[in-house]
Amino acid sequence: MKKAIFPGSFDPITLGHEDIIKRGISLFDEIVIAIGVNAEKKYMFSLDERKRFIEETFKNEPKVTVITYEGLTIDLCHKLKANFILRGLRNPADFEFEKAIAHTNRRLSKIETVFLLTAARTSYISSSIVRDVIRNHGEYEMLVPDAVRVKLHK
Repeated sequence: MKKAIFPGSFDPITLGHEDIIKRGISLFDEIVIAIGVNAEKKYMFSLDERKRFIEETFKNEPKVTVITYEGLTIDLCHKLKANFILRGLRNPADFEFEKAIAHTNRRLSKIETVFLLTAARTSYISSSIVRDVIRNHGEYEMLVPDAVRVKLHK
């Protein structure tokens, strides 16, 4: 069974994340979306909200589960018996950053990182851009899945 961990803060999940996960479903038997907890980071959305956004987005996809975790992603992979880390790449800067992490992870374990290029239509979207648009009362709806829109309009 091919199981992948898709780690991130997902603050909030974007259409770019959703695209990577949907395309990853055809490559893996199971994808565990792992929301990392970083005490040093200030989030716009609570951990429960971020988890709910993702669960709602993938409620009809049995191959996808959502968890939260602390610590190293490779430790989580070992714990869950996952042999792959799934990551999305938007641009060359993402590649350089992710490449260093992937090399480190492979050096520390036998975990392979699989990179998928984001779709052209979502390659400009990042969670930080979405947060900035939301903070400034802009039209963020075309940047996020419906689950996030519904929650923000309440």
